[in-house]
Amino acid sequence: MVLSAVPVLQRARGVGRISVKMRDGRTALRTLFQEGCAKIRLPNSFDSSLNAVLINTAGGLTGGDHVRWEADVEAGGRLTVTTQACERVYKSLGNDAEIETRLAVGPDAHLDWMPQETILFEKGRLSRRISIDLDQTASLCAVEAVLLGRDAMGESARHACFADSWRIRRGGKLVHAEETGISGAPERERDGIALLAGASAFAIVLYVGADAERRQALLPAPLPGVGISRTGERLVVRVMAPSGLALRRLIVPIISVLSGNGGLPSLWTL
Repeated sequence: MVLSAVPVLQRARGVGRISVKMRDGRTALRTLFQEGCAKIRLPNSFDSSLNAVLINTAGGLTGGDHVRWEADVEAGGRLTVTTQACERVYKSLGNDAEIETRLAVGPDAHLDWMPQETILFEKGRLSRRISIDLDQTASLCAVEAVLLGRDAMGESARHACFADSWRIRRGGKLVHAEETGISGAPERERDGIALLAGASAFAIVLYVGADAERRQALLPAPLPGVGISRTGERLVVRVMAPSGLALRRLIVPIISVLSGNGGLPSLWTL
């Protein structure tokens, strides 16, 4: 018997899948699937929507881990998805941690995709893919925020790596696509005036819906580090900040305007 000189490390694997439907004027659970480290909990809601909380029981991700989340909102449904806490991406020995997200929103339905921030630790590596399919009459508010290091520990995670890919289709037509890459070359990406310009926290808040123009008019006046653009029924807000706390202060009033429930998931305010 030949023993390998390279240790085989245990890796986290998880799949969480939820679908919801309308029943008696309220959004109700249709299916729920959980596997591995991916768990989903359904706290009580006090309106016609349904809330789902995603939990990674592994306590964070590192190289070679893989988690997939899926959500399907059927016709007329209202679903808010958030996370129990910030996702943490720890130092990798070489491979990427992977998060794959697949969302579908049916006719006249709405989805608030609002996970809490993702924190990249020094030499952490994350590859994230987000695919969203919207019906032509559906609406969406999607938020993703990234923190480079932990403010309280004085970390800057200057050599963290991040690859982020978004594809959003509405009525089968591609309406939003973007690729974000941080390769661990801080002098070019982290400090470049045309890129992060020294910011250690950034976020995208994206709204797609027939009332995008009206909602844009309700947004607070742009502050330094905030950029707003709208093309037809797609509204994109990009935010950069020097810290996670500063980022939250900037995006909370934006989310409150663009979310389907007119506010934050309760776990964001605990």
